[in-house]
Amino acid sequence: MVKEDKILRAFENKTWQEIKVKDSWQIFKIMSEFVDGFEKLAKIGPCVSIFGSARTPREHKYYEMTVEIGRLLTERGYGVISGGGPGIMEAANKGAYEAGGKSVGLNIELPFEQFHNRYIDPDKLLEFKYFFIRKVMFMKYSQGYIVMPGGFGTMDELFEAITLIQTGKIARFPIVLVGTEYFGGLFDWIQKTMLGNGYISEDDLKLYRIVDTAEEAAEHIFRFYDKYLLKPNF
Repeated sequence: MVKEDKILRAFENKTWQEIKVKDSWQIFKIMSEFVDGFEKLAKIGPCVSIFGSARTPREHKYYEMTVEIGRLLTERGYGVISGGGPGIMEAANKGAYEAGGKSVGLNIELPFEQFHNRYIDPDKLLEFKYFFIRKVMFMKYSQGYIVMPGGFGTMDELFEAITLIQTGKIARFPIVLVGTEYFGGLFDWIQKTMLGNGYISEDDLKLYRIVDTAEEAAEHIFRFYDKYLLKPNF
């Protein structure tokens, strides 16, 4: 009933003037989220973002693997950025927090399942209303992506990163997917069907790497920056 009421309110008749006024004020809310994010994240230094499902239980192997990845990254001086919520996001922050590193959370307001986890440094927790602003922060302040198994949100973030690198909109940075058993079928299809039909190029397949251990994931990040200079994405 609550959901139905929300839908009905969304379709209420509004005058053109009401729509214009609401949109104008919304610009200021958007600007404030950008400014707050830029000011806080610019001070943190090189970070790696870790993505994955909010629904991953703590006893799951991917949760434990993510904690280890967070620890390994922290030991090499990288901060860890997560989406701020439970599941894989919590595991990423936990690994960084327990290793004494920088633990950043970019939390999003959702009607279900999203609440910030307790392993985020208090001064590095940001709350967002808008997905697109949150994604800008991930892209702008991450020097690498590690993608654990997840749902639509995880896929959205993964393919946005690949697309921005492919089109030259951001600098090249390493993208690592963890779990051949999870991602293998998807990327077999990408190679067979997308590449097979000419919708992507052979070079696009080099924009990411699939691994199966925490050590492999972290080492791919480290090797990349042993070869290339660390630089901002924008």
